[in-house]
Order: sequence, then C-alpha cells, then structure tokens
Amino acid sequence: MRPRSLDEVAGQKHLLKPGSPLRQLAESGSGGPAGLSSVILWGPPGTGKTTLAHVIARGPQRRFVELSAITSGVKDVRRVMDQALEDRDLRGVTTVLFLDEIHRFNRAQQDALLPGVENGWVVLVAATTENPSFSVVAPLLSRSLMLTLRSLTEEDLRELLERAIADERGLGASVVPGEGVLDHLIQLSGGDARKALTGLEAAAAVALDRRAAGEEDPATIEAEDAERAMDVAVRRYDRQGDNHYDTASALIKSIRGSDVDAALHYAATMMEAGEDPRFLARRLIISASEDIGMADPTALQTAVAAAQAVQLIGMPEARIILGHAVVHLATAPKSNAAYLAINEAIADVRGGKGKGIPAHLRDAHYKGAERLGHGKGYQYSHDAPHGVATQQYPPDDLVGVDYYRPTENGAERGLRQRLETLRDIIRGRRRR
Repeated sequence: MRPRSLDEVAGQKHLLKPGSPLRQLAESGSGGPAGLSSVILWGPPGTGKTTLAHVIARGPQRRFVELSAITSGVKDVRRVMDQALEDRDLRGVTTVLFLDEIHRFNRAQQDALLPGVENGWVVLVAATTENPSFSVVAPLLSRSLMLTLRSLTEEDLRELLERAIADERGLGASVVPGEGVLDHLIQLSGGDARKALTGLEAAAAVALDRRAAGEEDPATIEAEDAERAMDVAVRRYDRQGDNHYDTASALIKSIRGSDVDAALHYAATMMEAGEDPRFLARRLIISASEDIGMADPTALQTAVAAAQAVQLIGMPEARIILGHAVVHLATAPKSNAAYLAINEAIADVRGGKGKGIPAHLRDAHYKGAERLGHGKGYQYSHDAPHGVATQQYPPDDLVGVDYYRPTENGAERGLRQRLETLRDIIRGRRRR
C-alpha cells in the first residue's frame, strides 16, 4: 500500500501544498545544485519518511539507492557516491540516496556524505526520528532542507485504512470492518500508519480464517479481532531522544500549571515507557523548589521522601509513591519567589556586588582577629528581644536590597507579613 505519488500520501498536508519544496523535489526532472535539493525528513515512526523518499525517487531519470545507518559504514557511502558520479556524468541519471536513521551515523560517517551532497552527485533524502539540530552535523544540515513530519491525524489514518481495505493492492474488499473496529485500530496506533496497517492486517487474517470455514463472504472484522491484534497502545518514547525531554518538560509544566490530571498522564507515560524512576523523582525535587517553594514548604519534603522511597522500593510499587508526589506538587499553591531570589543573588555576585563582609560578622576566634576588628560590635541575636537584633548583615553596597519577595499564595501569605517585620527590626526601621 505504499503510495506511488504525493497525491496518495495520507497526512503531511502542510508539506504537500502546490508549489511546496517537497512537491518541487518530487516533480523536478533535474538534479544537482541547481535542481533538486537534499532533504532531511524528521518525524515520528510511521509518518511517511520512507514513503516520501520512494515517491521522490520515482521522478524521471532517477536511480534509488537505500542505505541504513544501522548496517552501513563509510565504505558503503563512498561506493554509492562513486557510482552516483559516474551515473550522472555518463548516463544523465540522478541518484536519490535514502539514508534511514541518519542520527545513528557518527560525525565521520556523516562527513563522508558532504562531497556528494555539496557537488550534486546525489540527492540525499535522510530520515530521522531525532531532532536533526542535535543529531546531524552542521555542514550537512546547512546544505539540506529540513522538513518536519507530523503524526497522522485520526482522519488521515481512517483514510489510509479504508483505502487498504478496498484497494486490490491491499485486502481487495475481502473484508468489511465491524462497528468500532477502525476506531480501535486508530486509537491504538498512536498516529503511526505502519502500526495501523499492521493491526488491520492481523485483524483481517482472523476474520478471513472464519470465512474460509464458510461463515460469511466478505468476512467481517469484529471488535474482538481488532482487540487481539492491538491490545496495547503504541508508546512513542525514547529515553535518550527528544520525547524523553519533551515528556519531562510537559510533566513539569503541568505541575507548574496545577493540572494534576495532565501531570499524572505524563508521569504515567514516562513510567510505562520504562523511564528510570530516579530521573522522574529528581525532576519532582527540582519542581518542588522551583515552582512551589515556600508557598508549601512540605512539597520539597514529599519530593525528597519520594526519591528516597523509589530507591528503597523500586518499580512497580514505586509508581504509587511517585503518583503521590505528583498529586501533592500539582495541587500545591505555587510560588517561584525563592527560585527568583537565589538567581538574583547569584547575578549580583557575578556582577561584582558585595564589597566585603562587615567586620563585626567576620570570624573572631583566631589569634589576631581582635586586633583586626573582627567581631567588634557584633550583636548576639539570642540576647535581643524575640531573638532578632538590629544590625547590618549584608555588605555595604547591598544594604536594603530585597532578594526574596514572598507571594500571597499558600504559606507565603503569612510569611510575607513576618518577613516585613523582621526586615524592619534588623534594619532599624521599627522599635521592638
């Protein structure tokens, strides 16, 4: 069922508009620097990267060569380049080199592609599921057009499945889908066309076995056939790739936004994908201080306790503790005041502020310290009423600077009033 033209491609409508670079690439009849451009197709599995490469290769005077970054090396690349140069100069044939999973090529292997791409010996169509900005060398990236493919929508997948059922290249109308069958296949395919078609093929095989026994013609794919074919949804997650960081980012932003349900979904996605639970716990500890802080001082305690419990218990029971922590953090009042405070203090230190520690705060326990004036005039806080003494603590150039500014959220509301009183006493603005 692989499409033979761009018009048969399901999805990726944003790349297939009239006059788009991809259409020009597929329909152009000439190669080289002035003709076809090399492209890098970036997108999730099953979205049509290999399909688009085949469609591009169907143009006139083109030869299609496919290499896999998993099994190919520099020698294979150079062999293709030599043959491509000969075909171009002697036969007028443009070689379309499809390189699958280019992110698995190391720098030296990717550099071997540069002469052929730069001189127009080949039209490189490279596919990757990882962000090319991080996985493809800059010289190759700058010489290629990067196109981003999207997961197929439900409408795209339905069109694809219905075509596969009716088309002679597919099931040739030998089966009909029962109620809810296509919905089930679409739901569990995760936007992956290959997964949807594989599920349809497996479900159809069960239905056709029944027809062979003389039950019906054409065979009906029942809901239970589809359930047997696809009983678990596709998990699109790579612990070393973009989705790892994207999902972690979505989790933290959902906690920050106080959407407990979304936060639980992303946490569950990471756990089901086999993410290291310690990584998840570390992210929760950071979130507890960065996004909640003193609005709920117990949030950090819960996050740290969860991290310790994860190491003691391990999965799968650790999911309960992690879920507990996610719920606490997501539903807690939010404040980034402590986070902003330490960042501002660090910025001042890096900017050269803080001209020396006041003499009365310096260490006075060693011999000769008294002669230097260390500790002279220091007010011992416990001797002052309420344990708060009026005296200067910051360096001279930072007197009166407020780094920590509590919000009106959660526990910080009460802390704000207390902090104002403390600052007034310490800075001598209020009598006790």
